[in-house]
Amino acid sequence: MNKKIFSLGLMSGTSADGVTVTLVKNSPFKTLQSKTYKYSKMLQQKLLNARFLSAAELSELNFEVGKIYAAAVSKFLKEFKIKKENIFAVGSHGQTIVHNPYAKTPNTLQIGEPAFLAARGLRVVHNFRAKDMALGGQGAPLMPFFDEYIFGGGKPKIILNVGGVANISVVGKNVVAFGFDTGPGNALMDEISQKSTNKNFDEGGKTAARGKVDEKILDLMMKDEYFSKRPPKSMDRNYFEKYLNLLNKKNIRDAMATLNMFTAKTIASAVKKSAPPEAKEIIVSGGGAFNKTLLKNISSCLPGVKISLSSAYGIDVMAKESAAFALFAKLALEGKTNHLPRATGAKQKTMLGSVAL
Repeated sequence: MNKKIFSLGLMSGTSADGVTVTLVKNSPFKTLQSKTYKYSKMLQQKLLNARFLSAAELSELNFEVGKIYAAAVSKFLKEFKIKKENIFAVGSHGQTIVHNPYAKTPNTLQIGEPAFLAARGLRVVHNFRAKDMALGGQGAPLMPFFDEYIFGGGKPKIILNVGGVANISVVGKNVVAFGFDTGPGNALMDEISQKSTNKNFDEGGKTAARGKVDEKILDLMMKDEYFSKRPPKSMDRNYFEKYLNLLNKKNIRDAMATLNMFTAKTIASAVKKSAPPEAKEIIVSGGGAFNKTLLKNISSCLPGVKISLSSAYGIDVMAKESAAFALFAKLALEGKTNHLPRATGAKQKTMLGSVAL
């Protein structure tokens, strides 16, 4: 009897606030336990500015994050009384430092040295995005494969993840699944919050709820060339930072209200352009799921569309991405496809990921 009945997924989002570890049952697939281990404030700032580091500094940071991942997994296994011998695979996405699919040589970089997990006797699948790019894809988004795997047999649905960047998948019976990055998620709001209030984010969207949207600035941002690109498309969390200067003279409430509506309108615009009319439900995950003002704004932009949380379907809103990488790792070690090239633009289906033993 095979005792390796579980897999683990690790995800560090573009907000760089911690690593989420999620335990899944392999067959039938089911999300079980999940916990986020917070980074120190110092480490978070180092990660957010890592693109400016020297090669030597980035190399050291790669190993530092790898050790943190290994420590988090050890804590997780102990806390939830899971035997290491029962873990089939660990899928580690890594911390994205740069994602530039539009460069002369398209590239992406995630750090978090997997050897530290492998040294503890775990089989680790990592570096998921690189092979997709080698096959002509953008390396993102990868979540549409998971969304089709979980929700593809039911009614057409829009699956929305709001991390630093927001992305959607459109899946369902008789739907040719696809997905793309819609634009900013929490990244701009988080940056304004951190600079103006020393808080990592606008909790519940309370600050945005008290502000007034600057329609002129909003209209200008909505005209960015990214929104006229046809999918497949993806973006780096820093892409829209160029607009923050426009908001520096606004009070924090109005700046946050404008950015909140910007995220909502770009999501709604993507849905209107790409989703079939029979898709009447959006299932939300990621940190943005806790932003009540954002959910209210999305709803107001998409009347007649039901807004649900992934937790209503048994997947904690903060665990979905890490659960997906647990699945991707399991499939990779079984020699099975874990990839939806229609979402990324890659030339063919493949097995994504490198293996550390």
